[in-house]
Amino acid sequence: AVVSTQSTGDDSEVFKHNAWDQVDWDEEQETAAKNMVAKNSDCPPEDVYLDLFHNSAEKWDKFYNIHTNKFFKDRHWLFTEFPELKENSSHEEEVKIFEVGCGVGNTIFPIMEHSDEDAKIFLYGCDFSETAVDIVKSHKLYNKNKCLAFVCDISEKILQIPISEGSLDIITMIFVLSALNPENMGHCIKNLAKYLKPGGYFLFRDYGRYDLAQLRFKNGRCLADNFYARGDGTKVYFFTQEEMDKLFTEAGLVKVQNTVDKRLQVNRARQLKMYRVWIQCKYMKPHSS
Repeated sequence: AVVSTQSTGDDSEVFKHNAWDQVDWDEEQETAAKNMVAKNSDCPPEDVYLDLFHNSAEKWDKFYNIHTNKFFKDRHWLFTEFPELKENSSHEEEVKIFEVGCGVGNTIFPIMEHSDEDAKIFLYGCDFSETAVDIVKSHKLYNKNKCLAFVCDISEKILQIPISEGSLDIITMIFVLSALNPENMGHCIKNLAKYLKPGGYFLFRDYGRYDLAQLRFKNGRCLADNFYARGDGTKVYFFTQEEMDKLFTEAGLVKVQNTVDKRLQVNRARQLKMYRVWIQCKYMKPHSS
């Protein structure tokens, strides 16, 4: 169970549950995290650096060839965090949702499962990896009358996709932007924002600064400040709320929500504490734009 608390109390209390949310960090913990990041921020040799910085599609194809649809779990938790995704059955007009970085459909198919059979909804999904898109298209729930999955590199300066500008009600971007090189993030969000209707929502969740995954990186995997290459060559960036607000507002969107979600997960058998940090945002395209 996940227990809501503003503080975790002493260790005897901490290990009574598997996870705690709304966990506060004190100054000592924040300083320790900063020191760990400073220690793991050396860049790899130039030849390794260049290989890691490029060939992203190839590395994600390799990832999905190995793991197929067994690595990521379907995101049924999204309906708690973003209730807009389940409020699609009462609309008279068709609701159009675009999952950016759809992987093997871990957001697309839960939305389809949670929608009424006669709901007026159409889902788009794109991914860097052709392998991932092929897996989506082979899913038993994939229906060309309800869904369109396609290959797309969202980091390109000019975005060409089979969607009309100003036609989308919702864009979801869940643990996707962090995989892009930081210099491509600004024009990526601006390009995607063009496809939202006035009043449409951009729903976002990704890794936050000093998340456990960042602190665990070994030296020599850092490509730029807070940007790392995993062992399989895929990349990950760790955001702050301020960075995300700048990206969205510069794309002409208005803040509805921008929060940092700090959680403590525990391994009770091994008496381990694992601090997770995620950034969650909801921004809206204003009616005046």
